[in-house]
Formats: sequence, structure tokens, C-alpha cells
Amino acid sequence: MISISKLINRESTARILLCSVFVISIGGLLAACSTPSTRGSGYRSSGSAPSTYSSSIASFRSVSWQDLPGWQDDDLTQAWPAWLQSCDALRKRNSEINWRQVCSQTSGISGRDKQVIRQYFEGNFQVYEVRSSSTGNESGLITGYYEPVMNGSQTRTATYAIPLYSLPSLWRGSKPSPAPTRAELMSSGVLRGSEVAWVQDPVAAAFMQIQGSGKIRLEDGRVLRLGFAGTNDQPFKSFAQWLLDRKEITRSEATMQGISAWAKRNPSRVDEMLNANPRFVFFKELPGNVSTDLGPNGALGVPLTAERSIAIDLKAMPLGAPVFLNTTKPLSSQGLQKLVMAQDTGKAIVGGVRADYYWGSGDSAGELAGRMKQDGKMWLLLPR
Repeated sequence: MISISKLINRESTARILLCSVFVISIGGLLAACSTPSTRGSGYRSSGSAPSTYSSSIASFRSVSWQDLPGWQDDDLTQAWPAWLQSCDALRKRNSEINWRQVCSQTSGISGRDKQVIRQYFEGNFQVYEVRSSSTGNESGLITGYYEPVMNGSQTRTATYAIPLYSLPSLWRGSKPSPAPTRAELMSSGVLRGSEVAWVQDPVAAAFMQIQGSGKIRLEDGRVLRLGFAGTNDQPFKSFAQWLLDRKEITRSEATMQGISAWAKRNPSRVDEMLNANPRFVFFKELPGNVSTDLGPNGALGVPLTAERSIAIDLKAMPLGAPVFLNTTKPLSSQGLQKLVMAQDTGKAIVGGVRADYYWGSGDSAGELAGRMKQDGKMWLLLPR
């Protein structure tokens, strides 16, 4: 189930993420502090100058590892592969933060040894509580996203008749400006021949555009992975909001299931609803050597890891950084306290304390992502 905040305000950018809350914030400065001792880990500070990081919308306060709620209970073996993915990208980037030194110390660490992984982070990183510079609040909005998976075909059939498109060949050299809206594209014939896959449900196809990537299970058992290839550069407008404005649905019905139910009751009006959003997303088939078990690539350029990757505001914190997250599970007071990696971003992931939590692929992940709209706190980890 996709929440009202997603349907009204979200478009992906693994995608191009759009979510709900916009926070206007100013100024912030982080200065690294003294290094606490490690617990006999054998890991030490790199000895280089302390990392510094400044943010235009977040402020930072150094704290101890004991200040992290649930830190000792988190199974860091589940976070370790995501951190190694971050390191793969961070080693290649020029940064004021000394990622290369701290990433070089990952070699030789067993991904199954919880204690050594914990000692690695405690010995090499300083923790900073994140606050909004504009409000001073340490709490912010945590939402969720996922990768859709649906049945489909690479050719049109009686069952699979809804196309997903690649970027038109005529646009690959020079995209028109302004580019046609969705309604214009669908009626002009310019997309003919650009079909990359066919699916069954037009609403599900539209939600896949909102997420910006997905998997298509083909009838022969193969899985076709589609990634974000571009847009028509039109502004995003919510078809959920279009339905709400016309009192076609209630707010409690502004979910993927609710909108799909409306579409089944009103098949002749589905195109009218979808055309309320002039923006159109194009896909590309990912190489066959990309594992179907991996998530889509985020803004960092590495595959997202289910329940260990987040999208953040780049004005708030650096891409690729480890972040400790303290929030609750969707529609629940059950704690969700995990080390995650800031491997993605999005146009409406806005604010000093703001994250979109990647739940993974498929319907169960979509149910959790759609319901997630929680308060949460974040701590940024920077190399000493």
C-alpha cells in the first residue's frame, strides 16, 4: 500500500524520488571531536586530520556511542555489505572527508563477525546527532520506498498490453524543449517502437514510473530488470491529488490499492487520471550480468540494500555516509534502530532530519513502504 504522502508528492530517482515534506533550513557546522577509546578492538583512528563537514540545513553535535539507542542490539553483519558497497564508490570520489583511509581498513574483516564489525565502526568513526538548523528539532520525517516487481512480457499479448517505454530514439541526440506531456506522448505516436516491456495493469505501470525502476517476471521464468533512463522534463503532478480534488476517493483510499480499485470501477477514465501527471518516465534494460537479488542503483551508483539503504537530502549530509536511524516500523510503535547507508537521494527528500528507507523489492516491501510515515532521529557517522 502506498501512502497518501507518496502518491501526492513522490517520484523516484534511482529513480527520481519524490516524497512529502519540505523543510526550509539554514546553516550548520560540524567539527570532529576527540577520539574515545575502542574496546580492545585493535582498530585505531587513522591519525589524519579530523573529518569536518558543514551543512546548509543541518547542525551536528558530537555524542558517544552509548547515546545511540539500540546500537548494541543491531546486527551489524546485515549492514556490512551495504557499507562495503558505499566504500566501492567512495574510494573513487574526491572528498574533503577521508573515506579512503577508513575504507582501506575494511579489508580482512569477516562479514560474519558482529563484534569485530562493531569495533571497526567504534574505532574509526565519530558519531554526530543531526538536528534541523531552522527549527532545532532532532526529530524528522522517515518514509519508505521499494522496487516494484510485476509479471509481464517483452512482446504484447492479450494479457500484457500496457507498455513501458525506453527513451525514444529521436530524443537520444536532442530532446525537444519543451518536451511533450504524457497526454501528448501517448497520442502522438512518437513512442511507437520504443516499448521495452508490456505489463497488465496501467496503474501498476504508473506506480513503477513513480518508483523509477523495477523488475518484470517474464513468462519463461527470466527476470527483466529495468532502470531509470530519463523523463520528458515535465513537472510531477499527483494523480492521487487529482482524484482527491474531484472527490473521487477519500484520503483513506489514496493508496495503490484504493486507486487501483477506482480504476477498475472507472476503466474509461484511467487515461484521464494518469494524464493529470504530465511527467513521463522512461526505462532502460539493465545488463544481464546484474544480479536480480540486488536492489536498483541509487544516486551513489551502487545497488541499494534492503533495509540498510536510505535516501537523504544532499544539503544535510554526504552521500555514502553511514547513518544510525532511530524510528518505528509502519503503523506501529515497534522500534526500528539500525545502521544504514546514505546511498540515494531525491527531489523531495528535503530537510536536515529526513530519510526515505529502502524496504526492498516486491509486494511485501511495497506494503511496508507505502505505510511508512514515521517520526525519527538520525546520527551521522564520520571518519575520525
